[in-house]
Amino acid sequence: MAQQTKTPNRYTITAALPYTNGPIHVGHLAGVYVPADIYARYLRGTNKDVAFVCGSDEHGVAISMKAKKEGITPKEVIDKYHAIIKQSFLDFGITFDNYSRTSAQVHHDTASEFFKNLYDKGDFIEETTEQLYDAEANQFLADRFVIGTCPKCGHEEAYGDQCENCGSTLNATELINPKSTISGAVPTLKETKHWFLPLDRYEDFLKEWILEGHKNDWKPNVYGQCKSWIDDGLKPRAVTRDLDWGIPVPVPGGEGKVLYVWFDAPIGYISSTKEWAAREGKDWEPYWKDENTKMLHFIGKDNIVFHCIIFPSMLKAHGDFILPENVPANEFLNLEGNKLSTSKNWAVWLHEYLEDFPDMQDVLRYTLTANAPETKDNDFTWKDFQARNNNELVAIFGNFINRVVVLTNKYYNGVLPTPATFSEIDTATLEEVKKYPEIISSSLERYRFREAGQELMNLARLGNKYLADEEPWKVIKQDEERVKTIMYVALQIASALAVLSEPFLPFTSAKLKNILNIAAADTTVEWNTVSTLDVLLPAGHTINKAELLFRKVEDKEIEAQLAKLEATKKANLQMNKEVAAQKDTITFDDFTKLDMRVGTIIEAEKMPKAKKLLVLKVDTGLDTRTIVSGIAESFTPEEIVGKKVTVLVNLAPRALRGVESEGMILMTENADGKLVFVNPDEDAVNSGETIN
Repeated sequence: MAQQTKTPNRYTITAALPYTNGPIHVGHLAGVYVPADIYARYLRGTNKDVAFVCGSDEHGVAISMKAKKEGITPKEVIDKYHAIIKQSFLDFGITFDNYSRTSAQVHHDTASEFFKNLYDKGDFIEETTEQLYDAEANQFLADRFVIGTCPKCGHEEAYGDQCENCGSTLNATELINPKSTISGAVPTLKETKHWFLPLDRYEDFLKEWILEGHKNDWKPNVYGQCKSWIDDGLKPRAVTRDLDWGIPVPVPGGEGKVLYVWFDAPIGYISSTKEWAAREGKDWEPYWKDENTKMLHFIGKDNIVFHCIIFPSMLKAHGDFILPENVPANEFLNLEGNKLSTSKNWAVWLHEYLEDFPDMQDVLRYTLTANAPETKDNDFTWKDFQARNNNELVAIFGNFINRVVVLTNKYYNGVLPTPATFSEIDTATLEEVKKYPEIISSSLERYRFREAGQELMNLARLGNKYLADEEPWKVIKQDEERVKTIMYVALQIASALAVLSEPFLPFTSAKLKNILNIAAADTTVEWNTVSTLDVLLPAGHTINKAELLFRKVEDKEIEAQLAKLEATKKANLQMNKEVAAQKDTITFDDFTKLDMRVGTIIEAEKMPKAKKLLVLKVDTGLDTRTIVSGIAESFTPEEIVGKKVTVLVNLAPRALRGVESEGMILMTENADGKLVFVNPDEDAVNSGETIN
């Protein structure tokens, strides 16, 4: 448990295990996977020894709930979404050294061994407590099977483990007015035995390790949440649950119980590392047990407590493992002003994005990095996505590279010219380029990925400005030797961009390296050499033809994405709309008193000084009568003339704003709240026909 060294021998990077109850969306990417991948790629680019691990979190109540909802088994749920998630990460260029799953045997064995280690040492408290029980479903209710009012903020749809409104971590028994999400029944309390990790025993350790040891190097949002928890006093927390889906409790008395998912899931990092090491012929233990290893957990803010307080307490209790040096958790990313929600389908799903925008992985990576919720919640909008692409990637980065490559092929058939005399601006520019590896590294080492991404774009801006100021397309007419130097300098900038963009824009970097034919260069162009070499691409080196690195995103593409979200919003409104309760029972005789006829609207006009009312002339087959109807906000008079409608003709007349109304038009409304006629659609139905 010694303090980490300043120059680690290796790095263990973990990214939060995604639940296999749905695909990956932009919130997951911005909060966890893009920054983690940028950091891992950066370390590899500086020749560091890296184990970047993750895997699907396949246990817990979220999976059971999904299975019940879809009428399939938990195994079918996890197999479906594990495949989607793993392929999405691969297609998006997230470079995990290993992507595992918690249903794997190596994980079951690792988690069971971890539990037994603590159990054998007497680190658990065994207690019989009262838990919420659904008598109708005949089962104990794990946290996510309970919903109720949050005792801290009053939110009426808090889960039994967490309130998603205020972020508070809860126990199910704390909820006000709880109800079962399985049957809707009000649960009762029933005794059951479980094992608890006594977090209160680790308060002094956590105070020293976090509150004193990481006061200055952990992000304020992470440190603040940890301090709040520790200051409130830690309590024992159950590590087992009454469920039939998960890792069986591997000790006597554990029948019918499984390891609580928060206990089992972080051990998934260890089992994933074991799986990777076995495949690669490596020893996994130094990556988790050697004090010269730097370990980092990339997570979202909803996982801070688990990774900074609970998992470290588990590691401390075990005794053989190192602790994370940093946990650079991000806040949440919202979507078009609303909270992302898997259950409500309010998301930009990664696998759908990759279909809608083929070969544009880097545009999303760049947008999510530029707009990352590093210190506060942030918002993803499609308009911002379009602006980042068109105004920055296309207009700055892509424009610079395209001009350099096109002019080199035009003037020199793709062969780098031998430079003539360097001007002060040439020398200053080349010296400026050498600073960028350190500038970007400094931001990355402090986990400021937004800042690092903008520094990369500043390098592209430097190249763009250099070309714009030196104007080789004009100078070529008077001074060909000068243009050779200009193009030589510009190509050195392009080479630096090809290398330094790799963590942020890996697909673009690969394409640019191919355009510049970097693999065939005499020099080794990599992260560290950008700042040390005077020549990245030598004179006489041949580059390839130009190809566009980025394309413009058109308005119609953005409109299509916004329309997709609008359809989701309407569907959610319809789903959440409360259906009116059934009215009191009537008899058939009561119904026959209603005289409903098919009518045809033959005239319609707005009621003066009335926002909602139209005055209609309706042919009822019996007569032509006036009916005043409150439909003016949904229809214009012109669009309803000639429309067949259902009319209640024997309603007692009533004066409305001085006009006597002799009936009522039957209406309902759609998901948007727009009125819809309840009408006969068949053309052969004539006015005056009775409805019975």
